[in-house]
Amino acid sequence: MRATSVTKTNWQREYLATASDSGLSPTARHLLESRYVRLRGDGTHESPGELFRRVARAVAQAELAWATPQVAALWEERFFKLLCELKFLPNSPTLMNAGTAAHQLSACFVLPIEDSLESILSTLKLSALIQQSGGGTGFNFSKLREKGAPLQSTSGLSSGPVSFLKIFDTVTDHIRQGGKRRGANMGILNVDHPDILEFVRSKSEQHQLRNFNLSVGIRDAFMDAVARNGVWNLVHPGSGTVAQTVNARDLWNAITDSAWQGGDPGLIFLDAINQVNPTPASGLIDATNPCGEVPLLPFESCNLASINLIRFVSPENHSFQWEDLGKTVAAVIRFLDDVIEVNRYLSSDIEAVARGNRKIGLGVMGWTEALSLLEIPYDSEHAVQLGGQLMHYISYQSRNASRQLADERGAFKNWPSSIYYPGLPLRHAACNSIAPTGSISVIANTSSSIEPFFALASRRWHVLENETWQEINPVLIHFLSAHHLDKADVMASIRETGTLQNVPDLPPGVSDIFKTALEIAPNWHLEHQLAFQKFTDNAVSKTINLPETATRADISHVYERAWKSRLKGITVYRYNSRSEQVLYQGFSSGLRGCSVCSR
Repeated sequence: MRATSVTKTNWQREYLATASDSGLSPTARHLLESRYVRLRGDGTHESPGELFRRVARAVAQAELAWATPQVAALWEERFFKLLCELKFLPNSPTLMNAGTAAHQLSACFVLPIEDSLESILSTLKLSALIQQSGGGTGFNFSKLREKGAPLQSTSGLSSGPVSFLKIFDTVTDHIRQGGKRRGANMGILNVDHPDILEFVRSKSEQHQLRNFNLSVGIRDAFMDAVARNGVWNLVHPGSGTVAQTVNARDLWNAITDSAWQGGDPGLIFLDAINQVNPTPASGLIDATNPCGEVPLLPFESCNLASINLIRFVSPENHSFQWEDLGKTVAAVIRFLDDVIEVNRYLSSDIEAVARGNRKIGLGVMGWTEALSLLEIPYDSEHAVQLGGQLMHYISYQSRNASRQLADERGAFKNWPSSIYYPGLPLRHAACNSIAPTGSISVIANTSSSIEPFFALASRRWHVLENETWQEINPVLIHFLSAHHLDKADVMASIRETGTLQNVPDLPPGVSDIFKTALEIAPNWHLEHQLAFQKFTDNAVSKTINLPETATRADISHVYERAWKSRLKGITVYRYNSRSEQVLYQGFSSGLRGCSVCSR
C-alpha cells in the first residue's frame, strides 16, 4: 500500500528534473574515466559524451547492411541521445570496446568442458581471452570424471572437477577484464556427480575460488527424493553407472548449510530451464553466465542492456510513462541486434551459435528507486503487482520489436527448429534478462537491477584499484530537503547504520518507502524475483538477502519455494556470513556487509 501520509506532492518531479539536468554524478564520471573511456593519441581521455558517441556510431554501422548511410546516421543519433539521457546502458564490454581495436561487445558466455585435458585447456585459453576482453564465463564441470577415477592414458588417478575449478580461478585471478577489472565465472556441478559434496564445500575456507560463483545443477527428481527422504544415486560421468547411493536429504542439508555459511552454492534448476529452452534441437542447457541471468548453450554468448526506470517515472500518474518506455524498448532491442552484427567474435564456434540464435537480454535497473519516487514500499503487494505489469509490458514490446526486425532482416537462423516455429517469426531466440547492473547502475546513478536499497548510506570496497567509495542515497537526500526535515540529525544516524531504523519523529510511511534489504522479509525478495521472472524469457539475477539470525531451515525454505515456483535459479546471502564484501551498511568501520554482484 502506498505511503499516502507523505504529502509533499512535487518532490518527485523536482528530483527527476534535478537528476536529468545534472547528468552524470561525480562517482559516475570517476568510474567512466577509470574503466571505460579511451585514451586519445595526444594522451588525453575522451569525455563521457565522446564515449557515448563512439558506442552509438560503432553499433549503428550495422544498419548499413540493410539501409542507406543516412538511415544509419539517424539511428546513431537515436542511440546517442538515449545513452546521453541515461535512458539505457548496454553491458560493460560494449561501453568499453565498441569502436576500438578489441570490439568484443558481449558480456555473457558459456563454454563446454569435456573430460579430456585437451578440452579443459582449450576452454581455459578461450575463457582467458573472453575475460581479457571484458566478458564473463560460465561452465558446467559435470562431465569431468570424479576425484580418484583412473586415467587410462597415464595409469594415474583423476584429480576431479574441483581441482580444475581452482586452476580456472587462478588464471582468472591474473587477468583483468579489458585491463580494467577482475574476471568472473560461474561454476556448476550437477547434483548427481560423485564429487558433489567436495564442490558444495569448496568455498568453506576464506579466499577460496574468489573469482567464481558456484551453483548446484538441480534436477526435479532430486527435489522429489528430498521431499520423501529418499535415496539419491551419484553416478560416474562417463558410464552413467552408480558410484554411490546417499540420502537425498543429507545432501540437501549439506547444500543449505554451505549456503548459510557463505552464500555459495546457489541453485540452477536445470529442468525448469530446459522446459522453456527456445532451441531444444540445438541441445540441452546446463550452465549460465556468472550471475545466472542468462542460461546458455555451449559456446553461446549474449548481449545485455538495461532500461533506467528512473527516466520513465510519472509521479502524477503514480506509474510509468508507458509510451516513451515502449519506444525506448524497441530502440534498445534494435541496438542489441546491431551489436550482434558488428561484434568481433573470439572463436568461430561462438560466432556460429551467436548468429544462429541471436540471444539478447534487455532488463531494468532503478526498480527500487522508482518505487521510492512513487512512494510504494518494496515489501507490498502493490510493488509486486506493478513489477509484474512493468515486465509484462517490456516483454511484450521487446517481442514485438523482435518480430518487426524479423520482418525486416529475417528470423534467427535456428528459428525453424525452435519453439516459435511456425507461428511466431522472431529475430531473437530470447529477448529479456534481469542482470545485476552493478557498474552501469553506478553510471546511471540509480539502484541496481530489481534489488531493494542495500543501504541508505553505504561503503563500496575493492573498486578501482581497491578504492573505497562512500555513497548516500540521492532520493532520500532530496526527500529530506523537500520535507524540511532536520537533515543533520537524520543523516548522522543514517551514516552510522545505513538505515532509518533508529531515526525518531519521521513522518508516517517514510521508513516504509526507504526500507533497506535486510529490513525486508525474504519472502518479499522472492516475490519480486517471481514477478519479473514470469515475463522474462532468460532469467533473473537476484540476491535473496537474509538477516544474520536466519537459520539453515530458512535457507532451505527459500530454496524449496524457488524450485516449486519454477524459477530458473536462486541465490541467497546471510548477512555477515563472509569477512570480505563489496557493499557495507553505513560508514562505520566495524560493520560488515552483504555479498552483491559488482559487475
